[in-house]
Amino acid sequence: MTARRKPGPVKAINLALQGGGAHGALTWGVLDQLLEDGRLTIEGISATSAGAMNAAVLAQGYMAGGREGARLALESFWRAVSAAGSASPLRPSLLDRWSGNWNMDYSATYLVFDVLTRMLAPSQLNPLGLNPLRDLLVAAIDFDRLRRCTAPKLYVSATNARSGKIKVFENHEVSADVLMASACLPFLYEAVEIDGEPYWDGGYLGNPAIFPLIYNCDSPDVLVVRVNPIRREDLPKTARGILNRINEISFNSSLMREMRAIAFVTRLIDDGTVKDGRLKRMLIHSIEADEYMAGLDYSSKLNPDWDFLTHLRDVGRERARVWLAANVDKVGVQSSIDIREAFL
Repeated sequence: MTARRKPGPVKAINLALQGGGAHGALTWGVLDQLLEDGRLTIEGISATSAGAMNAAVLAQGYMAGGREGARLALESFWRAVSAAGSASPLRPSLLDRWSGNWNMDYSATYLVFDVLTRMLAPSQLNPLGLNPLRDLLVAAIDFDRLRRCTAPKLYVSATNARSGKIKVFENHEVSADVLMASACLPFLYEAVEIDGEPYWDGGYLGNPAIFPLIYNCDSPDVLVVRVNPIRREDLPKTARGILNRINEISFNSSLMREMRAIAFVTRLIDDGTVKDGRLKRMLIHSIEADEYMAGLDYSSKLNPDWDFLTHLRDVGRERARVWLAANVDKVGVQSSIDIREAFL
């Protein structure tokens, strides 16, 4: 049953959505709760990888049926993701699913798969370039219509593998190839070519990129939805654990740099060094589940099991519900997090 929208003015906000494979279902839950609540309207979304897919599906659903249309579109997309992965040899066992153990061991199959990605190029592992996710996107999204969409504004990040620079694709440029480029892990897939340029996962340079929201959106508020833990209490000891931690640090690094720049500009404004609105004050908010996500094994990013995806969705919904209760009144007024404490 859909909750009745709360009374009071609707406030505009921008979203910044991280990527993280199946962990993007946490973001699905956050979006689902925000849409159901109804007190915020989304002006712009900057997103990468799974975050970009969530963003595009949300925009598609919103065009078709408003908030409820967006919620239905997101659920339908993640159901399709789960169904497509149902035959994967990397699925957890029934025992793991029944026990609620989301840190399932993918056994020798995953380990062999992991080793092969270090020894063989994507063209050798997958010479036909098959990726069922692209077919899901084509089925879920009318890209011709999406490219004419102006609300919300979409900004999808990808990494130019040749130049080493970030490329941000806007609404009129978004396609299935753009979304696949944003999610293209170079150990698994060959670079996605767009207009003669090769692209890899956008997370290397923007996970997600904040600057498009600063430059192109009127609302000063940015709500960052993070799925990659910033802090881990336990130092990893195994090779896989170390590699996982390196990936987390790498895929958070661009966000940390942008937050440092935002904190610096905020200090200049607060100190009176910059006046007359020559720099824009940004209001930063964050929804995350770091302690919970840190407890998940890296391999769970490949887990398409519907019970696991809906479990993450429910975690995301709860985190969003708590954030809304505590912070929705701060939107348009002040940041709801201490940027220096959270990111610096």
